Amino acid sequence: MTDTPYFAVTPEPKHLLEDIRHHIVSYLGNDFEEARKDTYYHGLALSIRERLSEQWLKTQRYYYEKNTKRVYYLSLEFLPGRFLLNNILKLQLMEPCRQALKSVGLNLEDVAEEEWDPGIGNGGLGRLASCYLDSMATLGIAGYSYGIRYDYGIFFQEFHDGYQVEKCDNWLRNGSAWEFKRQNDLFEVKFYGRTVCHTQPDGVSHFCWEDADNVMALACDYLIPGLGNGRVNNMRLWSAVSSREFNLQDFQNGDYIGAMEAKVLSETISKVLYPKDETSAGKELRLKQQYFLVAATFKDILRRFRRKHSDFATLSEEVAIQLNDTHPSIAIAELMRILLNEEALEWKAAWRICTRTFAYTNHTVLPEALESWSVELLGRVLPRHMDIISEINRQFMMAIEEKYPGDTDRQARMAIVYHGQVRMAHLAIVGSHSVNGVSELHTRILKQRLFKDFHEFYPGKLKNVTNGITPRRWILQVNPDLSNLITDTIGSAWVQDLNRLRELVPYAEDPGFIKKWRTVKQENKKRLAAYIQRTVGLKVDPESLFDVQIKRIHEYKRQLLNILHVITLYNRLKADPQTAGVPRTFIFGGKAAPGYYIAKLIIKLINSVAEVINTDDDIAGQLKMVFLPNYCVTQAEKIVPAADLSEQISTAGMEASGTGNMKLSLNGALTIGTLDGANVEIMEEVGEENIFIFGLKADEVDALRSGGRNPKKIYEEDPELKKAVSLIDKGFFSPDKPDLFAPIVDSLIHYGDYYMVLSDYRTYVETQKAVDRLYLQPDKWARQAILNTANMGKFSSDRAIREYAEKIWNVKPVE
Repeated sequence: MTDTPYFAVTPEPKHLLEDIRHHIVSYLGNDFEEARKDTYYHGLALSIRERLSEQWLKTQRYYYEKNTKRVYYLSLEFLPGRFLLNNILKLQLMEPCRQALKSVGLNLEDVAEEEWDPGIGNGGLGRLASCYLDSMATLGIAGYSYGIRYDYGIFFQEFHDGYQVEKCDNWLRNGSAWEFKRQNDLFEVKFYGRTVCHTQPDGVSHFCWEDADNVMALACDYLIPGLGNGRVNNMRLWSAVSSREFNLQDFQNGDYIGAMEAKVLSETISKVLYPKDETSAGKELRLKQQYFLVAATFKDILRRFRRKHSDFATLSEEVAIQLNDTHPSIAIAELMRILLNEEALEWKAAWRICTRTFAYTNHTVLPEALESWSVELLGRVLPRHMDIISEINRQFMMAIEEKYPGDTDRQARMAIVYHGQVRMAHLAIVGSHSVNGVSELHTRILKQRLFKDFHEFYPGKLKNVTNGITPRRWILQVNPDLSNLITDTIGSAWVQDLNRLRELVPYAEDPGFIKKWRTVKQENKKRLAAYIQRTVGLKVDPESLFDVQIKRIHEYKRQLLNILHVITLYNRLKADPQTAGVPRTFIFGGKAAPGYYIAKLIIKLINSVAEVINTDDDIAGQLKMVFLPNYCVTQAEKIVPAADLSEQISTAGMEASGTGNMKLSLNGALTIGTLDGANVEIMEEVGEENIFIFGLKADEVDALRSGGRNPKKIYEEDPELKKAVSLIDKGFFSPDKPDLFAPIVDSLIHYGDYYMVLSDYRTYVETQKAVDRLYLQPDKWARQAILNTANMGKFSSDRAIREYAEKIWNVKPVE
């Protein structure tokens, strides 16, 4: 591709090599004579970071000079993936870096494998946040993101006898070449204590937070560049540092553990993402994590605000704060505390500032993800915040009573504090000027069902901004062969304007282009097949249909429906080998939450079914099945370009949007899916004839749940379904423990099949036959794949960020 760097002079490979060697010697204290991949990775990363740092300083100075309104994006997780190749691409230094390493006998892609994925996220929420950071920098939005620097991530996934085992994700074992630790940027964060009211001589009451414990928050910066524009924003992650260090007195008295106890307990806050919350200690730690992020972030936001401003009435004109899901919603109470207690504002003025500053993105309709805290827990950990939330709730209840006199049921539904619980999503809605869903269907569900009362009370507050993905990483970086083919065909403007991909539409009828397209896909499949063999030792056929489901393991995402189809194909082949259709390789990836028993049992079932299928000589060459361990961004980058079929089969009405569906479609995979989340909009863009849609719609799911259904009757009346479920139930895939998967079978047949697996089974299996028929016509399959890629322009994160900027943040790109 055209490689026009932002720099006035592109560094010669020999000069870049000198920089790399300088950093190997000066920063690593190593010898560069032996061309080791690890030392040259760090040397190259530090050389790139140095260039980013220069651009970052220029960017920040320019923001101050222009008095730019800033956007602050708060998210409990980010999932950036590896930085090296992405940063090189956005600095447009790919070829000089490649040549510099080649001169010492190294390959850039091999060197990049030395980097660990940062363990600061889990799934789609964190990856979306990272895509948005990329777009803010590329579009010139003065955006700052804030999160937590988890020492050990969520966990490193291994499989032992098919079971998920969570290991420590020690991603910082060798440090991070991309990190700037701001040792002077330490902020105090308080917990516990009590609220004390002091009456001033003038009769005004002043509330103080006294006798609190404190933890220090250390800022750690990662630089996020735009594509070739010289703009660099930053992701600031907070690391917990104890305010009480090593206790020498305890140590000298022989209490060696006690000498470190206070330090260790304080620093647990930033150890692990999403600690298990089945225990009271786990719940408390989660709440402390959320407040730790918020409190440190506000000290930083207001430090920056005060450099140029003194009147807090102008805060919303200079600052936009986006809450990425419900986790950081305690920020509303924190800003009110600061304005009331530290800035001595009246309640009415403080509330006006607060509600004009915040915006809230809801990412789920699942009740467990909307979060609530007990009044007891929140009042003990954050006593002043509980007081403030209670007052917000009191005034909100008065407003509801005024608008709907005597409607106590509505008050109960909308209350922030109710039956001893604090509903954090309700706090986020009441305290924000804008609330948005992340797909048209999701937003409609919010308005008509989940937040119906709030939509009626605040007409116009609920909006839609459909999610998007960054094309820089999710095609330009991960699929260079396809990117080059597209650029050679229609030019490079599509990289900055993904809608330009529509220019590919006429080439879907061009035999020469189709041939090149198929060649690119086949090479990607060969690379993935090699990776699978290296990783798990299984040999798969690149000529087979690569059927991919890569996402968090959850019952509503219905990996179980996929498994039932696999077992059905297996049963058909065993009964009659002449029924053999298209050879398939089923590829799974994803983690289950450590405390989610059924999801972990589904992982075991997938691995158990795979073991039977992969060792059965009777079906050799027809079916293969693999669950790749420790799914992460880097693994997705290998799978996405090679996928033929994208499984987006969640229960309709339960997936807010999804972004994996966008990544796979952008890279030419065809989607089989329900009309859920962004699948609806993908179908509208690519055309109903170029996507495989099946199953119940969201309103039909609601009707079945409320009107009663009989999953056992469905099971009894469908012979193929009954046979597939019976194999699971009778221990065919777990002969040593026949009743191992009984909880899964019970959830389907005896406990209501809440996720409609049995209800959607038959239409899913029949739609899979249509997939087979099309795959047997390779040119027609390629034509539809091309049309998927060509019509994915809407799903760029650039479009999404422009919508946030115009509809919600009221900011413009910095020229």
